[in-house]
Amino acid sequence: MVDIKSWIFKDCCLVFSLLCISIVGITTGDQEVLTNSWLVELSEGGEAAARDIAKRAGFSYVSPVLGSDTEFHFIHNAVPKTRFRRSILHTRKLKSHPFVKRAVQQTGFVRSKRGYKPLKGVLLSDLHINNPEIGQLINDEKDVVIGKDPTDPLFDKEWFLKNRGQSGGIKGLDLNVEAAWGMGFTGKGVTTAIMDDGIDYLHEDLKYNYNSEASYDFSSNDHFPYPRYTDTWFNSHGTRCAGEIAAARDNDVCGVGVAYDSKVAGLRMLDQPFMTDLIEANAMGHMPNIIDIYSASWGPTDDGKTVDGPRNLTMRAIVKGVNEGRNGKGNIYVWASGDGGQEDDCNCDGYAASMWTISINSATNDGQTAGYDESCSSTLASTFSNGKSTIRDAGVATTDLYNNCTTTHSGTSAAAPEAAGIFALALEANRNLTWRDMQHLTVLTSKRNRLFDPYLKHFWQYNGAGLEFNHLFGYGVLDAGAMVYMANHWKPLPERFHCTAGSIKKEMNFGTNEPITLTIDTDACKGTDNEVNFLEHLQAFVTVKSSYRGNIVMHLTSPMNTTSMILSQRPNDDEHKNGFTRWPFMTTHTWAEAPRGTWTLRVENIAGKNNEYDDGLFREWTLVLHGTRDPPYHHQDADEENQTKLFKVKRMHDMAMKN
Repeated sequence: MVDIKSWIFKDCCLVFSLLCISIVGITTGDQEVLTNSWLVELSEGGEAAARDIAKRAGFSYVSPVLGSDTEFHFIHNAVPKTRFRRSILHTRKLKSHPFVKRAVQQTGFVRSKRGYKPLKGVLLSDLHINNPEIGQLINDEKDVVIGKDPTDPLFDKEWFLKNRGQSGGIKGLDLNVEAAWGMGFTGKGVTTAIMDDGIDYLHEDLKYNYNSEASYDFSSNDHFPYPRYTDTWFNSHGTRCAGEIAAARDNDVCGVGVAYDSKVAGLRMLDQPFMTDLIEANAMGHMPNIIDIYSASWGPTDDGKTVDGPRNLTMRAIVKGVNEGRNGKGNIYVWASGDGGQEDDCNCDGYAASMWTISINSATNDGQTAGYDESCSSTLASTFSNGKSTIRDAGVATTDLYNNCTTTHSGTSAAAPEAAGIFALALEANRNLTWRDMQHLTVLTSKRNRLFDPYLKHFWQYNGAGLEFNHLFGYGVLDAGAMVYMANHWKPLPERFHCTAGSIKKEMNFGTNEPITLTIDTDACKGTDNEVNFLEHLQAFVTVKSSYRGNIVMHLTSPMNTTSMILSQRPNDDEHKNGFTRWPFMTTHTWAEAPRGTWTLRVENIAGKNNEYDDGLFREWTLVLHGTRDPPYHHQDADEENQTKLFKVKRMHDMAMKN
């Protein structure tokens, strides 16, 4: 568990200068957008005083912020929800009260759904129930039972659950959920919150698996997160994601969810012109002891030129969630890696690139990366989205608005909920899993399978610990059967530590095809309270700019000779003033490696589409190691297929401990 005292308060300077990201390159325009929401902090009086102050000042009291008894959310209904000037008089009126320490009008920023396409669904009356197939699940040694396929009418089209080669796919290239079901795990007792545009909780395939207690509408500030109607069905996104996780089994409606006995909660928060830090934070911190998993299929605009991430309150919500959520075991945050394609990089998305979220990319039904997939070194694993667009029913089949079904859900929006469903199966198998356990299980049980890059840019390789990874797919496609088996036998991990390995502050110029190379030699805090001998996440906080930011490319090489591309070329990013300011580029590629030795950062400007010369200026690099002092896997057990992987890592760890 992240020790919030030693990590945040003990090293306050590091947190607020590094973790609370410097937000640059926001593409909502040059003019600041203001909303009708205020963050109000009181010196005393608590909620009763907050309600009274709001009423006297003409505001509406909304709620505490993250359960605080000093910070509160107010709105003013007479102020437009979107405006371009600060409401100074309203702020002054709040500040005039002696209990008010500060009152901050919330700025608005853009958050986009991923994979949205304005296509209507399929009417239930148009569907025909398929005859169930009787099949035998593969692994008898894992206590897998013989069972029937689900009888739901769209199950045969859910190739990501059982790939028989339909819709042009490759047989066996799926999530292996039947093995987990066969072991008796279907998600019972686990709740996943869909942070999105609402859920059609009246849908026949969702209503019995809907957790109303844990649901909330942060757009309307009520307990009924039903999607707002539009002619284009724009607000079908959350309902589609929910069905992938928890659509009921054998009820003759649509398909079946990955964790069909689990619950879903709706947190409606995307359905507004602009997002605020308050809404994001309150959604991510909503009922953290009832909600186990938060699934997000959205983020900063995937336009290849935005660099953006969580603000202060939202960062606090996520850190609080992994420290205190699930009664101290930590909430699981699942994030869609992004749909910006080859011209974007998800390490420029501060949500997907956070070490406290599990970033999920997608693959097609024949193992390729989809054209819209972003790549980055922070991606941990992959699931599936749509297959070939030219083939009928190659999309993701799931629930749709107004009791309908669809077979056209797509994008990494479709990938993240599949991962959330698998994590729900693992949590049922072992309710004691922490947020860190889930990330370790993801690394250890994901498979290369048939995944490949059709553009031949990113190949599979082994890191220094013997773990196979790919820049596009992370550690491979999630395997529900293997994850549930290992979760059921999982032993607690050693304590996690955080080591500032070194820092370089020096102005250095670099031009097009004139790279600079910097090195940091570290003992990984050996002999101190923060000693790290085996890595989990690695962060490089970098300050750098260029006359064309999108042409900056950076590679980071570990002492065990694993190279991560922590920033790729983004040809549409023409920003030239600010660049990156202490931006936390993160890699998971060095997972389980020994970090002691020389780390090398290579920074360069790659020639752009116009072949113009670009001037770059490097200012700072700080290297932060996150991991354990003791070997994490020596007492772990796995199924037969994963024992070889574990053996390689344990052998490397034994050698590292001897040195």
